[in-house]
Amino acid sequence: MPNSSKINEVVLRPRFKFERNQNNEELLNLFDKAKHEQEDFIVSRSDNHVFLRLPKHKQHFWSPQLHLEIDELETNSSTVRGLFGPNPTVWTMFMFFHFFVAGLFIAFGVWAYTNWALKTTYALQVGMMFFMVIVWVALYVIGQLGKKVGMDEMRLLHGFMRDTLRG
Repeated sequence: MPNSSKINEVVLRPRFKFERNQNNEELLNLFDKAKHEQEDFIVSRSDNHVFLRLPKHKQHFWSPQLHLEIDELETNSSTVRGLFGPNPTVWTMFMFFHFFVAGLFIAFGVWAYTNWALKTTYALQVGMMFFMVIVWVALYVIGQLGKKVGMDEMRLLHGFMRDTLRG
């Protein structure tokens, strides 16, 4: 059971970590083998990184991917770190929107301060700053809804990872 202080933690991209009593190359080879023995998941590997995705025809805009990093601790011990996230293109788009909204918020703040210093009206700028906060909250809510839409696929990816590591 998670620590009660962690339950209310805001998690945009769920993570996990565990250890296995196997060499990391053995674990990585299990994914190389699974790549060729099934067609339900796309398995990509680069060094000690494994990426698990659904095939294109099963994906939608909110489809997640699972990034695994399998590092050697000792000769027969490895750490598996997992990170669920959206398609990198979707993640980049959302980050762009967040930075754009933050930039507009700062620009309207500077404009409002300038108008205040010049003793002219600044209600429009303060209103736009408030609107930028609303847009940011809307982006967050949309991201959370997208994560909920992809929850079943996250379970599928996690189950595939777990089954593959059992060998």
